[in-house]
Amino acid sequence: MQTQVPILSPSARVADLLGLLTVLYNSFEGKTDIYLLEKELEVDIDDFMPIVYAANTLGFVTIGDGDIIITDKGIEFLKGNIRKRKELLRESLHKIEPFATAKELGKFNIEELLGKLEEKGITAYSGPSGYHDLQVILAEWGVYSGFLKLVDDEYEVTIS
Repeated sequence: MQTQVPILSPSARVADLLGLLTVLYNSFEGKTDIYLLEKELEVDIDDFMPIVYAANTLGFVTIGDGDIIITDKGIEFLKGNIRKRKELLRESLHKIEPFATAKELGKFNIEELLGKLEEKGITAYSGPSGYHDLQVILAEWGVYSGFLKLVDDEYEVTIS
C-alpha cells in the first residue's frame, strides 16, 4: 500500500506559521486546546486549520486529544534567526506535496509539475485556481526557504 504524502494548502503562509508558534509558545507556554488557540488568534477556523495542519506536517507542533503542543523543532524555528528558519523549512518540505514531486523533477515549470501531480492522483491543484495556488505555494514556501530557485519561468530544486 502506497503511503499518502501530505499536501500543503495554499491557505497556509509562512507568516501564519510564525504567528501560530509565537502565540502558542508565549501565551500558552507551548501547549493548549486548539479551540483556545484559535480564539486567541481571532481567526476563522477555515483559515486556522490549514496552518495547524502545515505546522503539524512540518513537525513544528503535535496534535492530540484536542491539544496542540509545540515541538522542540518548533521552538528551534521560533527562536532561530532567519537563516535557521529557512534551513528548518527546507529540511521539512521534501516530504510534503507539491515539493516531493518537485524534488523528483529537479527542474520544471508549473505546467509540468501540475501534470506530474495529476499523474500521481494529486488533484488538490487541478481546479480553476490550481495554477495560481501552486505558484503561491512554490514562492511562499519553496523559494523563500531556498528549497527552490526561480529562473524565468522554471523552478529548480536546490537541495539534493
